[in-house]
Amino acid sequence: MHLLTEKLRAVLRANAAAHAAGGGRAGDHDPVPVLKLFNPMGPATWLATELGADGDTLFGLADLGFGCPELGYFSLCEIAALRLPFGLGIERDLGFASITPLSRWTDVARARGSILGAQPVIAAAEAAAKRGAVDPDPGPAHDPAPGTPGPDPLPPGDPLDG
Repeated sequence: MHLLTEKLRAVLRANAAAHAAGGGRAGDHDPVPVLKLFNPMGPATWLATELGADGDTLFGLADLGFGCPELGYFSLCEIAALRLPFGLGIERDLGFASITPLSRWTDVARARGSILGAQPVIAAAEAAAKRGAVDPDPGPAHDPAPGTPGPDPLPPGDPLDG
């Protein structure tokens, strides 16, 4: 599987260009993640918002499964080169779509200890926003308890899949 389609590559590059145009200042640029990569045999998950001009350096939220998701840069080539048991590799979540900015993903993932733990919280907030609820992002006080099954992640169908 190719980890990036041309459409995804274009959106990630456009986000990087918008960040650079804003002077690269933190807080001025908070795009939504457009790419989710994951280890099909473990908890490692990456959410990316930008792709550098080198075509390899992604920026986003990285969670290697140690309970401390971190913002930063990671190499697409290195992730693509990972070989797992049974001939598996890192995969792109074809059904991933989000309307939640990376800063909120980061806050919830850090509070929950993982991107996977943040998914039901973000999905519930996005569903509430789609229903027109008054408070689409209730924050940690209303987050379901860890281990509580949440709604499925966003519906399948990658709008950026080519």
